[in-house]
Amino acid sequence: MSVFIPFPAIDLRRGQVVRLRGGAPGSETVFSSDPADCARRWIEAGARWLHVVNLDGAFGENDDANRAALSGIVKTAAELGAAVQFGGGLRSEEAVRAALEAGVQRAVLGTSAVENPDMLAGVLERWGPERIAAGVDAREGVVYVRGWRTGSGFDPLSVARRLQDAGVRWVLYTDIARDGLNQGLNLSVAQSLASGTALNVVASGGVRSLSEVEEARRAGLAGVIVGRALYTGQIDPQALFALETPAC
Repeated sequence: MSVFIPFPAIDLRRGQVVRLRGGAPGSETVFSSDPADCARRWIEAGARWLHVVNLDGAFGENDDANRAALSGIVKTAAELGAAVQFGGGLRSEEAVRAALEAGVQRAVLGTSAVENPDMLAGVLERWGPERIAAGVDAREGVVYVRGWRTGSGFDPLSVARRLQDAGVRWVLYTDIARDGLNQGLNLSVAQSLASGTALNVVASGGVRSLSEVEEARRAGLAGVIVGRALYTGQIDPQALFALETPAC
């Protein structure tokens, strides 16, 4: 069976762990003021990867508090043998380098992956496709960038194919309209990306039950990112992380 990774989401806003609704900046619910402790909680429940998002960076705001929080998360993950996948506002090669040198295992490019092919090519050449992922974030069939506020004019599959041609191996697909709303995973679009490319596709946005994660695993996706349903107790973390299928 192919690799499958359940990622717990740790979304950072002003140094706190939050969940937004549909990506709207003013819609956050705070779930923890101690991101490192939150990371420890998921790792001790069995998580081998953490998905960390710098929301302030994505929105183009001061992200000093989130950078400090990331440092604590990375330290905790290293102590406990887990890896960190990190994105949000990584729009220059210098920003990617800083994240990877800070101990992040995989950097996720969203806006820059869509708008700056030269930068994407440069970071892929320097760090390789296992350490660089691309985000494909869409609403109503259109990929959005710059903190999910600007439409690109492209559909998810065309963007995914372009990313694959550039050398990307890992793509994170998010249905923006469902993200943080507990409305269920948009598995059909995620499957279309996986079947229409040779990419490792990780789906996120609206996951509300363990059965959805199991369905995504059976469908051949490479992973699922789970946020609100973990924080509210709808999904048991130990059962979720037990679904991981490691690479051979």
